[in-house]
Amino acid sequence: MAKIKIKPVGDRVLVKHIEEKEQVRGGIIIPDSAKEKPQEAEVIALGTGKKDENGKIVAFEVKIGDKVLISKYGGTEVKIDDEKYTLVREDDILGIFA
Repeated sequence: MAKIKIKPVGDRVLVKHIEEKEQVRGGIIIPDSAKEKPQEAEVIALGTGKKDENGKIVAFEVKIGDKVLISKYGGTEVKIDDEKYTLVREDDILGIFA
C-alpha cells in the first residue's frame, strides 16, 4: 500500500469506499451520477484519538484494514493522488464487518 499523504486528527478516520461492481439493470447501465454513494469502506488511517473529559485519549474501536459500514451522508470526501477517500468521525462508523 502506498503511503497516504494525509493524517487524520482527533477522532477522525480516513476510509476508502469499496466500490460495488457496475450493475446493469434491464440492459441499461446506471451512470455514476445516479448511483448511491457506497456505505461499505476500508479503514486506511486513524486520527490522533478522541479525548475524554479528563484529557485522556480514548482508543479507537476500529483498526487499519477493517471493513466498515459508514453513515450514507457522513464525512468529507477528499481526493489524494487521483484516489477518492472520505474523512469520517468514528461516530459515523455504524459497524465493523466480521
